[in-house]
Amino acid sequence: MHSELEQLLILQDREQKIRQIRTEIETVPLRRKSLEAQLAESKASVETLRQRVRQAEVDRKKLELDVGTRAESVSRLKTQQYQTRKNDEFQAIGHEIERYENEIRKIEDDELELMVLADKIKADLTAEETKAAATRDSIARQTADLDEKSKALESQLQGLTTERSNLATKIDEDLLARFERLFKSKGDAAVVAIEHGVCTGCHMKVTTATAAGVKAGKEIVNCENCGRILYDAQ
Repeated sequence: MHSELEQLLILQDREQKIRQIRTEIETVPLRRKSLEAQLAESKASVETLRQRVRQAEVDRKKLELDVGTRAESVSRLKTQQYQTRKNDEFQAIGHEIERYENEIRKIEDDELELMVLADKIKADLTAEETKAAATRDSIARQTADLDEKSKALESQLQGLTTERSNLATKIDEDLLARFERLFKSKGDAAVVAIEHGVCTGCHMKVTTATAAGVKAGKEIVNCENCGRILYDAQ
């Protein structure tokens, strides 16, 4: 194998690792955003239930007030009923009292249903708060792990970048420039093997002369189909 090909393969390995690490680093903010969204959703679920508990208490107090208002009306009407001496007025007041008492019973039934519902919401809130606490702890751990991973990736990237720079100084400038153009344009590899007369980069058969040139290893040979630099895998 041509001596510079060996250097190019090592350089390519470092370039591929640098690209992979950079891709991983780019995913960190997205993963962090996802964790923050999970935490916000958990908090929102708890707050929604807390609001429902508060609203149920407001509704219950309103029903209590409605019962009290009607009870006062009943008491006032009974006083009027005892004071009247007219039979038709007595009966009319009696009908009013009956109407208010029926409304009171209906409101008390509604209040009972509301109390049952409030107890269920409170139970749901307790369960959701427990779940939210577990979610909060889990996300805190995941965020800490993400921070550690981010630091490790940055450290690896710095080391690989330094190593890549050192390797580049040992390669001919023109060849290095050709490699970099290919690596950037092809997106996977600039230097690929030739197997059974086929370029493993584009999977096209190369000419006999190209295959022979690669096998001889005396010069840098490019695939005439895709332009990648070729080396003999055998």
